[in-house]
Amino acid sequence: MKVLVLGATGTVGSQVVRELVGRGVEVLALTRDSAKAKAMPAGVHGIVGDLLDPATIRSAFRGADGVFLLNPVATTETHEGLMAVNGAKMAGVKRLVYLSVHHVRRAPHLPHFGSKISVEAAIEASEIPFTILAPNNFYQNDYFFRDAIVQHGVYPQPIGDVGLSRVDVRDIAEAAALALTTPGHEGQTYSLAGPEPMTGESTAAVWSRALGRKVAYAGNDLDAWEHQALQYLPGWMVFDLRLMYAYFQEEALKATHAEIERMTRLLGHPPRSFEAFARETAEAWSREGSGVTA
Repeated sequence: MKVLVLGATGTVGSQVVRELVGRGVEVLALTRDSAKAKAMPAGVHGIVGDLLDPATIRSAFRGADGVFLLNPVATTETHEGLMAVNGAKMAGVKRLVYLSVHHVRRAPHLPHFGSKISVEAAIEASEIPFTILAPNNFYQNDYFFRDAIVQHGVYPQPIGDVGLSRVDVRDIAEAAALALTTPGHEGQTYSLAGPEPMTGESTAAVWSRALGRKVAYAGNDLDAWEHQALQYLPGWMVFDLRLMYAYFQEEALKATHAEIERMTRLLGHPPRSFEAFARETAEAWSREGSGVTA
């Protein structure tokens, strides 16, 4: 089996590549970066291309039995997704797995959510056998906050006090590999979430235990968060994320017991806990010599 992975060098896509290679799948990995294409691991063929380029759409999907479709957060996300669906259809792809977002239709006004709805509709109309994965906020997003957590003892992501059923990217990748390589997932949407909802305070408390020292939650002040975020993120992205965090603070994004049970059946094991992720990450940071003592 040959699978084309889009977004192959990102947080989720790179893990999907590892999962597929581990299952003996031949992987094609699309990237815009020629250096990254040349540095792919054994068993992975890097392809340089851009989903906004018709030449890529006409060539990159050829010969692929399956496609893992992930579009990065961008102002062109929906267009890239629609282009990819057309590429898969033109090439006669037999399976398509799309990375959407948890409970996407509950907040279509959020750019991060609403951009995926048109892509889902196109996939459903494409006649390609498909599976949609709908993950919650990633545990691995916390890698971006390493300095704040480790050097300053602050957890800065303003996820609020109501709760998110955050999820480990490795569980997402495992679900993607299963949907691409085993039967019975056609037409299904799987919500992917962690075993229990996390708040800003509970997340900081987990990091405190993992690191062996106090980590405080920075709080829910989105004006303060936006002022800080604009120093390293583009304005359109900060606006999008602020809307999303406001939604999390007001409405939450929690998985139901039935969703977690269904995910457990898919994976064959319970979803990984945030506590285990934080402990493992703290140990890795310690080995890397980043000032962590845990």
